[in-house]
Amino acid sequence: MSTSPASSAASPEWWRGIAVYQIYPRSFCDSNGDGVGDLAGITARLDHIASLGVEAIWISPFFTSPMADYGYDVADYCDVDPSFGTLADFDALVARAHALGIKVTIDLVFAHTSDQHPWFIASRADATNATADWYVWRDPNPDGTPPNNWQSVFGGPAWTWDARRCQYYMHQFLKEQPQLNAHNPAVQDALLAALRFWLERGVDGFRLDALNHAMFDPAFTDNPPAPDDGTPRTRPFDYQAKVHSQNHPGVVGFVERIRAACDAFGAVFTVAEIGGAHVEPLMKAYTAGEHRLSSAYSFDFLYAPEITPALVKQALGVWTDHPDKHGLSEGWPSWAFENHDAPRCVSRWASDADRPAFGRLATALLIALRGNIFLYQGQELGLEQDEIPFHLLKDPEAIANWPLTLSRDGVRTPIPWDASLPHGGFTTGTPWLPLSPGNIARAAAAQETDAASQLHWTRKMLALRRAHPALRLGTMEDVHARGPVLTFTRRHGDTAVHCAFNLSAQPVHHAAPDGTILAAVNGAGATTLAPYGAVFITA
Repeated sequence: MSTSPASSAASPEWWRGIAVYQIYPRSFCDSNGDGVGDLAGITARLDHIASLGVEAIWISPFFTSPMADYGYDVADYCDVDPSFGTLADFDALVARAHALGIKVTIDLVFAHTSDQHPWFIASRADATNATADWYVWRDPNPDGTPPNNWQSVFGGPAWTWDARRCQYYMHQFLKEQPQLNAHNPAVQDALLAALRFWLERGVDGFRLDALNHAMFDPAFTDNPPAPDDGTPRTRPFDYQAKVHSQNHPGVVGFVERIRAACDAFGAVFTVAEIGGAHVEPLMKAYTAGEHRLSSAYSFDFLYAPEITPALVKQALGVWTDHPDKHGLSEGWPSWAFENHDAPRCVSRWASDADRPAFGRLATALLIALRGNIFLYQGQELGLEQDEIPFHLLKDPEAIANWPLTLSRDGVRTPIPWDASLPHGGFTTGTPWLPLSPGNIARAAAAQETDAASQLHWTRKMLALRRAHPALRLGTMEDVHARGPVLTFTRRHGDTAVHCAFNLSAQPVHHAAPDGTILAAVNGAGATTLAPYGAVFITA
């Protein structure tokens, strides 16, 4: 086990502009044949990740859990669930990643725990024990109904009755995920102790899950109705504006405590997940100045039904290089096109026939964005969204809201490593979710031997980003959305890279500046952008 601070980076801002590869451990690689991916499997495949040219990995939760929400219901923040291995397996993973030059980021869930966590088991025993107010307990209304109208993300009231305390407890997600009372300093202390536990094992950073859910209005005011904007509503949660049940300004103080704890271990990368509508002010508040988080994870593209120049311009326009109204330096954005909760981007944004070309364009666009970029496992293979029949679903939200909500299982299906092996080489047993024949055909081994594959293209694009500081660290200038064409310039020092993207299936004319073409996508040139074509030009 490593006990030294994770401060070996030459620069205290090693994380700025990095590419991060997200690993969903259940579905990455199974080392023992039980059908579930594990830490040893990740370690065995780190060479593949290193070959992409990413600077860091983000591992979704692998902590002790009853798996009601597949690891996002934590029963012990400081241990590994047996299905994923042991602490020794984690230490071996960190050592191997560091040997390959890869930083290790893990997922911490600070808004809730599992109902099997010892803290909650003690808290629900009575109203006088030491952890009685570590969770959110409220008496019923006089008629026995829940304390207010707050709704859970996964459907139904955000309150469940507990006969032990004769009170309701709050949960913003599953009833098996009781809400922590992060207003309580003792709760913050306990969570920061867990954070330090992993820092002492050599972790380089954290992705902080659902961080804006960590606090709530202590007056428990009812949420108002949400205006009907035409977006389909599949859950009671969708009918409310969540102005009181989440997004409390007190989270900023907790954020500063998190940053202080990380600073004691040197250069640590922290990125906040801040979901919901109109959260840009929160993203900036959590990342402003030098005493808060490194970055915030944007949702602009994760659920977008299509990718357009206007959407990209709008998303990029939120983040500038200018101080905020308080004089604090603005935070640094992080971008992703898909993740463990959001559908595969090629399935959302392109027709079947166009997906190979579109996959190349999407990768080129992602590496050109100002900020940190996240690739979800299998994105480098061009994996498509899988359709999981109801009887094989594991996702509790999809099961509860069938068929009106998109199953997260479709993006969580296992990675195919070798199409010549059963189950694509993911496992020698029965995989916890099935692999589709289409995605098995996209296995990594086959793409290694195909110079034109999405795998090789991903490596090429990430190498381009690393080779040009303008793409990794530069400012974003002259962003224009003209019909299907998106253009902008990335500038760093005396170097500028002009980027142009055709987000349509038709060729378009483009008046590019004079210069050297660094990369051309799908046959694009300086004056004509082929369908789903793009060009990078430097003066």
